[in-house]
Amino acid sequence: MMRLPKFRYLQPRTAADAVQAAADAGPEGMYVAGGTDLYPNMKRRHQTPRVVVGLRRVRELRAKSGSPTAGLTLGPNLTLTEVSRDPDVRKAYPALARACLLISTPILQNMGTIGGNLLLDTRCNYYNQNQEWRKAIHFCMKKDGDTCWVAPGSPRCWAVNSSDGAPVAIALGARLAFLGPDGERTVSAEDLYRDDGIAYAAKKPEELLLRIELPPVDGWRATYQKLRRRGSFDFPVLGVAAAVRRDGDRVAEARVVLGAVASRPYRSREAEAALVGRTLDDTSIAAAAEAAFKPAKPMDNTDFGLAWRKEMVRQYVIRALRELRDGA
Repeated sequence: MMRLPKFRYLQPRTAADAVQAAADAGPEGMYVAGGTDLYPNMKRRHQTPRVVVGLRRVRELRAKSGSPTAGLTLGPNLTLTEVSRDPDVRKAYPALARACLLISTPILQNMGTIGGNLLLDTRCNYYNQNQEWRKAIHFCMKKDGDTCWVAPGSPRCWAVNSSDGAPVAIALGARLAFLGPDGERTVSAEDLYRDDGIAYAAKKPEELLLRIELPPVDGWRATYQKLRRRGSFDFPVLGVAAAVRRDGDRVAEARVVLGAVASRPYRSREAEAALVGRTLDDTSIAAAAEAAFKPAKPMDNTDFGLAWRKEMVRQYVIRALRELRDGA
């Protein structure tokens, strides 16, 4: 049986107090909301904070405001179930509702939060194992070792961003507000993620995700497609978030974002360029899928074979864009 290490648990009631508690704890402190990612990681000794700052009593992190026409703001502590069932999200941002509904199982959706999923730790076949397993291979670069077993000659970690919400947030053009000891700042979802399996988010450890800002719908339509071995529970092997805004019959703007293929969600601007100015027909969809397929380079860090996973990039981009075209 894997047990949690000993830690001190704090329960602040305001965001400012939470940030102060995390800052006081320094490198030995971490935030927890739903706990569906942190606590299993602590049991496997991936993370061993001495101080855990609980966010369940911080009411402001559960706030919702605005509207789809003016822009909708979601508190990061809203559960995945709450986001997937919210009438405004379901009607105006259905891609986000679908992504939340496809994360893990209903039981964990009732616990996990939208903010926690956006800040999900990167994953890898060689990292997400118990401590004894990892010790047998002399650990890995991401934790306690100095070798990336995905690419042993590499100077960096290749763990994968497996968040379902992250590619959708980028496709929607979302912005995220953080509160830190130096005040509040807002960053686009696209700029938050780094292509590094260890330092995967452009935020300080003591910074607290304060709110998620979804822009006005303004003619955009988006969808999300997820590939995984089982129809529930599993993390994505591939996620495709696609969004388009049309001017008449032609695509005026497009965003195509691939998840679970790199240490950060990958925005395929080549695929987007293949769509803009053209009708969303089979020819332009095939061109966009090919443009997304070419640079995709799956590595040995998730489920399934490499060549098949690469081919699925093409197929799932086609599937997502056809859904947007047909209005499903």
